[in-house]
Amino acid sequence: MRNLMLIALFSSIWSYREFVLGSVKREFQTRYRNSLLGAAWNVLNPLAMIVVYTVIFSQVMKARLPGVTNTFAYSIYLCAGSLTWGLFSEIVTRAQGVFIENANLLKKISFPRLCLPAIIICNAVLNFCIVFGLFSLFLILSGNFPGLPYLALLPVLVVMILFAIGLGITLGVLNVFFRDVGQFFGIFLQFWFWFTPIVYAANVVPERVRPLLQLNPMAGVVGACQTILVQGQWPQWSTLLPVTLLGVLLCLFGLNLFRNHAAEMVDEL
Repeated sequence: MRNLMLIALFSSIWSYREFVLGSVKREFQTRYRNSLLGAAWNVLNPLAMIVVYTVIFSQVMKARLPGVTNTFAYSIYLCAGSLTWGLFSEIVTRAQGVFIENANLLKKISFPRLCLPAIIICNAVLNFCIVFGLFSLFLILSGNFPGLPYLALLPVLVVMILFAIGLGITLGVLNVFFRDVGQFFGIFLQFWFWFTPIVYAANVVPERVRPLLQLNPMAGVVGACQTILVQGQWPQWSTLLPVTLLGVLLCLFGLNLFRNHAAEMVDEL
């Protein structure tokens, strides 16, 4: 019965795919309207980040990863973590406020409400593909492309998106009824970033803290991306099992929460 409801839910989103794709295109165009360089900013911004990380950390600060001799290793480590976290952060942050931001649309037009999170995922993935495409080009030109393990990024990112959207929908529904949820999560996300080995390597953390890192679902995802891109190795798939299970549970919980409170949400908005 539950499976049939989920199939019906995704089928309704698929039937509105033109609305989703049109909204993604409109948002992309709106972002750079009245801008002289237009969509070029979507390339220049990440390009600036990659250049800054590469020049500042590898050439000026001479930052090195423990046990790694590659000059660009820390820059690649930092970019891999930052870009992965950026995709996660964009999906969750926007999803937790999506129903409130689109309150007028929800009141006036009848459409599958879950199209809104779908639009967020498509936009975030589009932005990520542009940025990550440039980063991949840098890896090729600098001779640091990881080779076949690069293919492992796809399932790793799918797992992360599953976790992000499950968490985002759950927070998005709760945020409609308890506005403190959105405010609290904004603060919590800042602490979460620094509790994830993005800027620092996990092995520099005091030994008594390391077991706590294993409880952080994003540590496994970010670590897998860094293993692929820095060391050119396949990730340890077992480290992704907890976040995969958590993502599935959050998606089921979030969809159930949404389905049970969809009518009340419109009244509350």
